[in-house]
Amino acid sequence: MKKILKRMTGIFLCVAMAVGIFGTTPAFAEGEDVSAQNTQAQAAQWPTGPEVQASSAVVMDASTGTVLFEKDADTPRYPASITKIMTTLLALENCSLDEVVHFSATAVYENEGGTSHIARDLDEEMTLEQCLYAIMLESANECSYAVAEHVGGGDYQKFIDMMNAKAAELGCTNTHFNNCNGLPDPNHVVSARDMALISREAIKNSMFRKIVGTVRYEIPPTNKHADPTPLNNHHQMISAYKGRQNLYEYCVGGKTGWTSDAGNTLVTFAEKDGMTLICVVMGCSAGGQYSDTRTLFDYCFDNFKLFNVSQNENRYENTQSTGNSLFTEWNAFAKVDSTAQIILPANANFADTQTEVNYDQTSDSILGTLVYSYGGRQVGTANVVTTGAKITAYPFGEKSGTVSKNDNQTELSEKSAETGNDAQNKNTSATKSNTQISKKKLLLIGGGVVGAIIVVLIIWLLYNNIRRIHRRKEGRDRRFKTIKNNRKWNKRGGR
Repeated sequence: MKKILKRMTGIFLCVAMAVGIFGTTPAFAEGEDVSAQNTQAQAAQWPTGPEVQASSAVVMDASTGTVLFEKDADTPRYPASITKIMTTLLALENCSLDEVVHFSATAVYENEGGTSHIARDLDEEMTLEQCLYAIMLESANECSYAVAEHVGGGDYQKFIDMMNAKAAELGCTNTHFNNCNGLPDPNHVVSARDMALISREAIKNSMFRKIVGTVRYEIPPTNKHADPTPLNNHHQMISAYKGRQNLYEYCVGGKTGWTSDAGNTLVTFAEKDGMTLICVVMGCSAGGQYSDTRTLFDYCFDNFKLFNVSQNENRYENTQSTGNSLFTEWNAFAKVDSTAQIILPANANFADTQTEVNYDQTSDSILGTLVYSYGGRQVGTANVVTTGAKITAYPFGEKSGTVSKNDNQTELSEKSAETGNDAQNKNTSATKSNTQISKKKLLLIGGGVVGAIIVVLIIWLLYNNIRRIHRRKEGRDRRFKTIKNNRKWNKRGGR
């Protein structure tokens, strides 16, 4: 009996939470026709992007990971020095900025020559922070190699393995690193989409953002250089070091790249109206990397906008005036992450999206994830998270001595009513009425469930009693029959 009761109670709680938190499985307002939503999905159109001369290009929204524009995004290409974004990211994730980096003979003699460098000497020492500024601003190849050796514990190949492992972790599928600085190598390739994924991870790091957003930096004297070493950012959309013609007011940083095999490559970060975009262009002619990047940024900033999910999502609530949906009542225990955003074309509405609930990333604090799509593209996600409230206090009544949000609102409305404002009096009465209806419905639901459980228990008990009575009757009948047969046998002289 105890096992049965536990099972019934568990099933009841699971069903209540599933219905109360997430509503029905389809994510649309109550009463909305499914066919209408399918029609919306078919009508949803992604804006047509501009023409660019780059061989490959991607624009990705940093907050959602949504690709807003792509051209030949998955073809592996030589990345040149934008490789150093991954080198810098791994150094920041695995080391402290004040660690001392030693320059080996390999770092100095095999990574300078005709390549970009800042003329470091054998056995020179610099802090990791100084090296990273040299890597990202001046694209110093010898600094990149020295950092790779340092992070790999003296083992350069170990660092290359770390680069490929990190790429796989980030979901890169058309990438293989074979060096830390992007010098030409047939086995060193990255696709534009993968480079955007790597850059998105890097821009999450505050120190990375600071470095790539720095226009000028100075390395103080070292054990091999008596004079300071000035560094200038070579990205022309943020720095006027090579002229002002390509400056872009929304640019917050990036990384340049060029080799004769790769052509011009460029990764750029830009922010406008709360939107952070990542643009990757590869295989560009001289100057084309900047004109393409500007064109793509202007297109995306003009044609897309961000939506905060928690401020716009209401399809899991009953839109009728009673306001008595289960999702509304269960918000004491679950809510949509207040920081979650999705990105949509500027002419689209939040209600034009389709959603589904994903349970792959659930944890103690995450109950599920709302996955949003528009026009067949995923445009963002939002976690449904716990609030920390105790389920035992809900829904059959609030704890004694506490005042709920609705109670506070009612009290404020009542005080407002005392001023003689008739309109506010009507609104207050309607709010109180809706609240009472909602609570009555919950009490009826709770009472119904409890009543159902009691009925099941009574039926179970009656069934067991009937079975016991029946078994006792059968036992008495068998004993009576035996006694009767024995008496007949005795009368016949069988004994």
